Amino acid sequence: MSGIQLGVFSVGDITPDPTTGRTPTQHERIKALMQIGLKAEEVGFDVFALGEHHDHPFVPSALTTMGAFLAAQTERLVFSTSIAHITTNDPVLMAEQYAMLQHLSDGRVDLMLGRGNTGPVYPWFGKDIRDGLKLAVENYDLLHQLWRTDVLDWQGQFRTPLQGFTSTPRPLDGVPPFVWHGSIRSPEIAEQAAYYGNGYFHNNIFWPKQHVERMVGFYRQRFEHYGHGPADQAYVGLGGQVYVRPNSQDAVREFRPFFDVAPVYGHGPTLEEYMDQTPLTVGSPQQVIERTLAYREVVGDYQRQMFLLDHAGLPLKTVLEQMDYLGEHVLPVLRAEFAEGRPAHVPDAPTHATLVAARQNDQQTQEVSS
Repeated sequence: MSGIQLGVFSVGDITPDPTTGRTPTQHERIKALMQIGLKAEEVGFDVFALGEHHDHPFVPSALTTMGAFLAAQTERLVFSTSIAHITTNDPVLMAEQYAMLQHLSDGRVDLMLGRGNTGPVYPWFGKDIRDGLKLAVENYDLLHQLWRTDVLDWQGQFRTPLQGFTSTPRPLDGVPPFVWHGSIRSPEIAEQAAYYGNGYFHNNIFWPKQHVERMVGFYRQRFEHYGHGPADQAYVGLGGQVYVRPNSQDAVREFRPFFDVAPVYGHGPTLEEYMDQTPLTVGSPQQVIERTLAYREVVGDYQRQMFLLDHAGLPLKTVLEQMDYLGEHVLPVLRAEFAEGRPAHVPDAPTHATLVAARQNDQQTQEVSS
């Protein structure tokens, strides 16, 4: 795997199929998500990501369990999160659970962290949504240290102090999973990603390109400010939604009833208006390719592109057909085009292997200098 990572993400919503009126059961939806993950590897995607939810009508509440299931049945697929709640989860438990998943998957795991977009979740886990940004900052600081300090003394505002604590298991090969900080509107999260030299993921399914350009540009500037390298070496990921058919007329006709009632963007602008204002692409393979590649002109060369394919009640059969079509007609072209003209100094998407190699190089450099 090199260059850009291409992946599939899901929020795991249970939404009635507007064309049949049928609503899948929780069991059916959970099993369907696993089929989508397995299909992602089969057709050539690099990454599959699930978004943590604890509220109806969503089902992905136990991400490391689902990731372990997929790791046991795949060989190269990276499991990620889209997102995991850094605000309401205990960082100690996160450190141990995701390190365990890292071992079980032989390093095929990373994390996208975020605050979550459903307010009622906070009190369910003993937190206050008004502390959301503070929780995101403090909890990640602790998670970061837990993975890098064998015996940790720590004290903060939102949880009990730690004295001489060692999380277990330790990260695989001494290298923690790579972390992306996901946000669509908060400069504070872009700042956090830049401070640590981590990745910044902008799920731009809702926003015009001008907003995406500003947020990613701010992150890149701050990445350079903190001394991690030139701005164009910062790690950027984007999200978007596509629906593809051999011709655009069929794609629009099939997708329209799902768009019109979609929980996150239905009952508002028309499909055509939304496609004009956001990266949502419903059309032919060539249209998907062109719209996706156009974002390199907006944010520069970037490392991860994720596609939402199963939202709004789309039946599993249709989603799997979409994945077959993307794997055959879209992914090979995107890989070739993203590689074309990519400067040699722009890093590829981080993987466990590249992170281990970087750590070894750093150790060798330190030994030589000492």
